Amino acid sequence: SPEFFKELLDNAERSLHDMFTRTYGVMYVQNAELFKQFFQDLKRYYVSGGVDLEQMLSEFWAGLLERMFKLVNVQYHFTEEYMECVSKHTEQLKPFGDVPRKLKLQVTRAFVAARTFAQGLDVIGDVVGKVSVVNASPDCVRAAMKMMYCPYCSGQVALKPCPNYCLNVMKGCLANQADLDTEWNNVMDAMLNLAERLEGPFNIEAVMDPIDVKISDAIMNMQENSMQVSQKVFQGCGQPRPAVPDRVSRSAPDGGFNARFRPYNPEERPTTAAGTSLDRLVPDVKKHLKLAKKFWSTLPESVCTGERISAGDECWNGTAKSRYDSVVMGNGLANQVANPDVEVDITKPDLVIRRQIMVLRLMTNRLKSAHNGHDVTFFDMSEDGSGEESGSGCEGQHCTSDFVFTPTITKNPPVIARSGEVSGAVGLPLTSFVLLLGAAALAMLVPRR
Repeated sequence: SPEFFKELLDNAERSLHDMFTRTYGVMYVQNAELFKQFFQDLKRYYVSGGVDLEQMLSEFWAGLLERMFKLVNVQYHFTEEYMECVSKHTEQLKPFGDVPRKLKLQVTRAFVAARTFAQGLDVIGDVVGKVSVVNASPDCVRAAMKMMYCPYCSGQVALKPCPNYCLNVMKGCLANQADLDTEWNNVMDAMLNLAERLEGPFNIEAVMDPIDVKISDAIMNMQENSMQVSQKVFQGCGQPRPAVPDRVSRSAPDGGFNARFRPYNPEERPTTAAGTSLDRLVPDVKKHLKLAKKFWSTLPESVCTGERISAGDECWNGTAKSRYDSVVMGNGLANQVANPDVEVDITKPDLVIRRQIMVLRLMTNRLKSAHNGHDVTFFDMSEDGSGEESGSGCEGQHCTSDFVFTPTITKNPPVIARSGEVSGAVGLPLTSFVLLLGAAALAMLVPRR
């Protein structure tokens, strides 16, 4: 759930604020906006993009160095120009030890992975939503009406379609959807691979939960090496002017900068309202992703099963109560050229579905980049915002966190019955019947909350 990641950031910020207030007191309070901005930038990156994580982290450490440098050298007066010189030498001076380098690697990889994974979930749901409203072709409607209603016309109300007959009708009606399968499976595999990273080295929870400890370690490192750092700065930027005596007394907090950090016990750390941790959340998502593999190619089998079809050879074959002898077609548009039950124009692929194939292909590339630890450029992949940079790839009503399927069912259409037979049998609009039959199969994709 994307909300889990957002709440994780809120908890990390709250934990750091509480700890630093108790540990550093007024020194932290006077500089709290630096840390507030740090978390705001992380949230902005996750929510809407437009943040260069590496540059943001560099600016954070440079800002922290400026403030700490003044605190450990209160006997000097520093101009803005002088502090700019100090900031430029942040990486060269390494005042915070190896913490910034390690944290940059951990934060960038974890945030890119988490955000790409969340966008992948959005895209998967969005694709299902768009494909679910693709109208059936007139030829599909005719074939469906023949399969579902013609037994009623001959007085055989209880007669159900032959299994292979149903499969051929569904393979013809869902030919375009079946062509999604290759790129759909690629996305599922890429999501599962990235999930492995989220559980391991790119675990955003493992990065953010102790971030207050890591930043405090960096502060302690700067404190312990303040004399060496100051000397290097004086050599590179020049000897600063001494400060006015009364200014020194006003600038130095009581006791100097010697506060030591005391971390919380694990039991004291806040928990998310989501009531779960990443170690439990990711395996649950992985389970649903595995179930979703090969979904589109197996959709006809998912529809033509159970009580919808006949269990034996005495079934409705499209013309009579008898065996169905035609060969079952393969999946996809190209394999429907000889479909005996549905006329399919293989030269006219559905444009909505072709676009979703491209969306899935783009998402796979982003997931692979995130898996390899590379930053990802996010763009809005909605119908109205193609090519525009965005955060999660969805805006407003385009966003969905679950696999949603909501076929429209109108009032029961009248069914002509012969004398003595039951009338008013359950029916539905012919243009949406395929999607309604597919609802049972799609339901397996809905994550259980």
